[in-house]
Amino acid sequence: MAANWGITGSARIDRQQLFTGLELTLEPGWTCLMGPSGAGKSTLLRLLAGLETSATFEGTIRRPDRIGWMGQTDLMQPRLTVAQNVTLMARLAARPHDPVRTESILRSVGLAGFGPRRPETLSGGQRQRVALARTLIEDAPLILLDEPFSALDPANRAAMQELAYAQLAGRTVLLVTHDPAEALRLGTHLFMLAQGGLATVPALAPPHPRDSSDLELALAAGQILTRIRQSS
Repeated sequence: MAANWGITGSARIDRQQLFTGLELTLEPGWTCLMGPSGAGKSTLLRLLAGLETSATFEGTIRRPDRIGWMGQTDLMQPRLTVAQNVTLMARLAARPHDPVRTESILRSVGLAGFGPRRPETLSGGQRQRVALARTLIEDAPLILLDEPFSALDPANRAAMQELAYAQLAGRTVLLVTHDPAEALRLGTHLFMLAQGGLATVPALAPPHPRDSSDLELALAAGQILTRIRQSS
């Protein structure tokens, strides 16, 4: 039976209404959520994750018991090694963790042999690979991504998009992004949150991830960017 994860309802912060009567059901694969700043994208993501927000929400949230999260910052603990950072959530929850599996996951994200290293020795791109490894080791069926690649340079951003797409295959993924090109590269279901409502945006045909130099992608990204500007 297909999962029925998603969110239905309304949210506001003080007197500002973020969205009203919103209904989002997450399909298998990558769903990407765009929209202007302040529209409530990150609030919606945090509500789905069960994280604290400043919003008042009325409605229902449907989610699995385990959720993977990857945000804008890598949240690495400076006193821990790479391997310890990857297994931090498991250790905090007193769950067993297998060093062999940890090394296998690090190898899968291009960090073979990095387990003993400290965060200060890593580049920005490598730190985000650690964050992806930490998300993968939780083996959650639903993955929530809050602009995880936005701080990277274009080359590292494209590489991380492709790596995440490959490593998160078979899961349900919701990505919040300000970048229409990123959404079009990765998403099979696209939405825009603006003016209190959720609108469907046409996705590009497979295969995904689309090449970043794809002309169709560039044209579609420009059209979406215009819509975002008009709605802000």
